[in-house]
Amino acid sequence: MLLYLRLLKESLSFALSALTNNKLRTFLSLLGVTIGIFSIIAVLAAVDSLDRKIKADLSKVDKNTMYLKRFSFGPSDIPRWKREQFPDVSYDEYQYLKDAVQSIDHLAFQIFTKSENLKYEDNIASNVNVVPVSYEFEDIQSLEIAQGRFYNESESNSGNAVAVIGYEIAQTLFGETDPINKKFRMYGQRFTVIGVLKKQGESTFGPSNDTSVIIPVNFIRQMYGDHNDFMTPIIVIKPKSGEDPEAVKGEITQKLRSYRGIKAGDIDNFIIDILAGFTDLIDNIIGQMKVIGWIISGFSLLVGGFGIANIMFVSVKERTNLIGIQKALGAKNRFILFQFLFEAIILSVIGGLVGMLMVWGIAAVLTKVLEFEFILSFSNIIIGAGLASFIGLISGILPAISASKLDPVEAIRSGM
Repeated sequence: MLLYLRLLKESLSFALSALTNNKLRTFLSLLGVTIGIFSIIAVLAAVDSLDRKIKADLSKVDKNTMYLKRFSFGPSDIPRWKREQFPDVSYDEYQYLKDAVQSIDHLAFQIFTKSENLKYEDNIASNVNVVPVSYEFEDIQSLEIAQGRFYNESESNSGNAVAVIGYEIAQTLFGETDPINKKFRMYGQRFTVIGVLKKQGESTFGPSNDTSVIIPVNFIRQMYGDHNDFMTPIIVIKPKSGEDPEAVKGEITQKLRSYRGIKAGDIDNFIIDILAGFTDLIDNIIGQMKVIGWIISGFSLLVGGFGIANIMFVSVKERTNLIGIQKALGAKNRFILFQFLFEAIILSVIGGLVGMLMVWGIAAVLTKVLEFEFILSFSNIIIGAGLASFIGLISGILPAISASKLDPVEAIRSGM
């Protein structure tokens, strides 16, 4: 054990000597490893950070949540021209399904609509994301209320002019003033603030709750009716706990086909997406991004490997005399082999550490600038260090073998 520790110490000394004595050569040779490790760890860190953010955004929603609508969130087997002929889901269908499907826990009617400006005294919040939705939305999305409350069933059904606003909207309109029961203007009407959402931060999917205002869907329906080009209705469905989502989807399909009078053999003129399928699609995309990152980084690592091998072959040539003396004093081939292997690994790890430090620095800057948390996880650091060590090991094998097989007499002579 002591022998190997001594070997490691000597290898570290030789590696540092190579860095200090031949700065330009070593820098250029290690550049490939540095860029390769930087590329793969940067990709992994970015993808992992994105994956973590997506899962955090979706964590408050049951993965079995379903979305009933006339369009699809993802790829569809139905031609686009056919889907464009589908009718919108209606409020009557929402009420029908609430009573007809027993396996549903919560069901909400929501309308996607255009953004609006909100005004309170002289303060204006521009391009605010308006979310008209029925009262069940709070239970489906598990909204976190920082102040006040969400509107109840009576307020929702009556279409009262009440609103739950996001954190940034509250700051823009009211500043340090308590916003509860304050009134702001939107759609030419005065809305009463009854709740403020907890700060969410940037959202991966669409506008953040911080910049949104949630109002009863019936307010919009009473003002504009149910058929407008700027309104797209959907029905959000949360199955009961323990229910098979596919079975629930089948029951909803059967009930809605019957309600719409769709004949046997005709295709459904509506689409039901399950959130779990969407998350699987995202996982697949993230997996593909990682593979692409590995492929791109592989070329840099290949160049870096040749650079390390070049350093080691030069090192063997420069220390031929020293190798001969070591062998003459009784050093075994294995000792010389490990000495050069350790040196190659140390050099490669140094290049890899520089690459990871670059990733850490850029991630820290981007986190502050973009308000998106880039994370260099411990697992990625281990991957980077392990990959650098592997590159060093592979690159150093041939030079180490050639050094270990040198004849001691010839080696000493060549150094004279």
